[in-house]
Amino acid sequence: MSASPRIAFLASTAPNAQQTLEAMVARHGQHSPDEADVICALGGDGFMLQTLHRHGGLGKPVYGMKLGTVGFLMNQFHADTLIERIANAEPAKLRPLEMVAQTESGASTGSLAYNEVSLLRQTRQAAHIRIHLNGQPRLEELICDGVMVATPAGSTAYNFSAHGPILPLGSHTIALTPIAAFRPRRWRGAILKADTEIRFEVLDPYKRPVSVTADSHETRDVVEVVIRESSDRTVTLLFDPEHNLEERILSEQFVV
Repeated sequence: MSASPRIAFLASTAPNAQQTLEAMVARHGQHSPDEADVICALGGDGFMLQTLHRHGGLGKPVYGMKLGTVGFLMNQFHADTLIERIANAEPAKLRPLEMVAQTESGASTGSLAYNEVSLLRQTRQAAHIRIHLNGQPRLEELICDGVMVATPAGSTAYNFSAHGPILPLGSHTIALTPIAAFRPRRWRGAILKADTEIRFEVLDPYKRPVSVTADSHETRDVVEVVIRESSDRTVTLLFDPEHNLEERILSEQFVV
């Protein structure tokens, strides 16, 4: 990357993020994402995920600065040393999950997820879900509030709150984690190879409707959801060396 990279500044709608956007553009200039050398996202983790979904296909590295309440995927905000920090940043390559859902109406929807894909019951009735791995049924009936599949980058988020495992970056694994499982009561989920194809079959979907969410994209009344790691899509996040994503994931496992 050049000593003075072309930067595309993007910001969340929060007032402090918009004010910071104006100041950064006045200082460093502004380029469109498709013409920039690097994208600089100003906000929290939610805005970082929005940025990856909207511009991840460009293949541009993304450097985030925390201006929101949660910033696991972001660097600390320091305006004065941005160019130097980008030059010294360490890359972390993330590979998203691909989700395809079939609904009761026969429609098919697809989406990417950089954190997790989660199935959730839509009513007071518990969800009944059958789980297939690589075409073979592995769990005939999971009675639960829901179930999710998380990437290593997303394993410290919703997955960890649901008592799922934290996965190291580069481990080529994904987490399969139940949400408030009622039967089998002792089942805690599984750690799977990243290339495993997971198919969720919703049992009795009319009486027990289920929705699926890939990051922030929701589809309701699903009858089947297929999830696999993307084979051709990656994104590169840039992190300050003293607090990179791999170190954050490791540190989270020793928080008491």
